[in-house]
Amino acid sequence: MLNEIIHSNIGWFHFITAVLAMLTGVIVILNPKGTTFHKRVGYVYVIAMLLLNISSFLIVNFNGFSVFHFFAIVSLLSIIGGMVPTLKKQNNWFAYHFYFMSWSVVGLFCAFWAEVGTRFVNNMKDFWWMVALATLITAFIGRTIINKNAKKLNLK
Repeated sequence: MLNEIIHSNIGWFHFITAVLAMLTGVIVILNPKGTTFHKRVGYVYVIAMLLLNISSFLIVNFNGFSVFHFFAIVSLLSIIGGMVPTLKKQNNWFAYHFYFMSWSVVGLFCAFWAEVGTRFVNNMKDFWWMVALATLITAFIGRTIINKNAKKLNLK
């Protein structure tokens, strides 16, 4: 299965957009907000995430719609939740943007662990707890970073 996905064009596209989203997501998280640099790298992140999520629906595993597709929908909703208030400059738009986009990056890294587990471990029945633990640790670290940044930005 891994060979089929990695060796397919859509698999490569999905992989490349995932790596691009992970890199740009970290860059945006670690740099000052509101700058031209933030906006430019942020738009690359959004485009990479949109392409990543759309391409996920072209990858069929587990005989059709799976939990990965469900989380791709959640990911798309988080991108929309972060961008619509920003583009419309709605009341409290910055807080919506900050939280939705920050959790989008955390979710992306949580998805990374799920992908590692399902793609590289032969017997997931014995390994699922390691993926769950890595995902929980990632979410905890992400929450800590989000809370720290929210406090700096006077959102908490």
